[in-house]
Amino acid sequence: MSDAPLKLLILGAHPDDAEYHAGGIAALYRQAGHTVKMVSVTDGGAGHHRRASEELVALRRLEAAAAGEVIGAEYVTWDFPDGALQPTLEVRRRIIREIRTYQPDLVLTHRTNDYHPDHRAVGQAVQDASYMVTVPLVEPDVPSLRRDPVVAYMPDLFTRPCPLRADVVLDIEPYFDAIVNMLACHRSQVFEFLPYNERIDDQVPSSAPEQLAWLRQWVRSHLAPRADRFDEALTAAYGERANSLTLIEVFEVSEYAGKFDDEARRRLFWWTEA
Repeated sequence: MSDAPLKLLILGAHPDDAEYHAGGIAALYRQAGHTVKMVSVTDGGAGHHRRASEELVALRRLEAAAAGEVIGAEYVTWDFPDGALQPTLEVRRRIIREIRTYQPDLVLTHRTNDYHPDHRAVGQAVQDASYMVTVPLVEPDVPSLRRDPVVAYMPDLFTRPCPLRADVVLDIEPYFDAIVNMLACHRSQVFEFLPYNERIDDQVPSSAPEQLAWLRQWVRSHLAPRADRFDEALTAAYGERANSLTLIEVFEVSEYAGKFDDEARRRLFWWTEA
């Protein structure tokens, strides 16, 4: 791995998507001294059952910033409307400008097949922006990149039209506390809206310590199915250790972006070479 700090950019659709889907690798990158930026493309204003959208947008912006502070990462929330995102030219241009300005080595985002239309829209917009970041006359006021960054898709369990291909596997048990602490910052979601949406809001404790313990179990139960789904890739990556691993993140490298060769794997996913 090069001594130069790497830059990781996570483009999620909503505040809390980055840490839920890729909090482990984000924490690992920060632990190794690299730079991490997390972006919510939408304003998060649709994700509640009681709070008004205007209140929610302001609150979720603060929650996201606090989540980033847990690992020392920048976390920004854009202004595209939650629940109404489309892979428009405007969204693509914003992503092109972000990638050019931040100049990441690795970009993580959603796949284009996903249960949430906002997730699909972000994935499509990143795919559409990938080559364009190198074209000088596209968004000419921001200097183009000479090389496309590597783009990879964050883990999901969907199978239609095709399942995610686990090109990279990461044991996230060492980073589980960081993931939970980041998610705990999104109080409007993990202790309010998501339990309501899952019809388990009556199970959320009232005190803060009990809430955190409850959240740990909630997160673990939601992430655990990945190990079963990607068991072959897990075994290939960790050998006999795979039997004891229960929490993982997996990533599929996009064929539409930067070149992913052995050198790129060693540089961006150095733990796979250990």
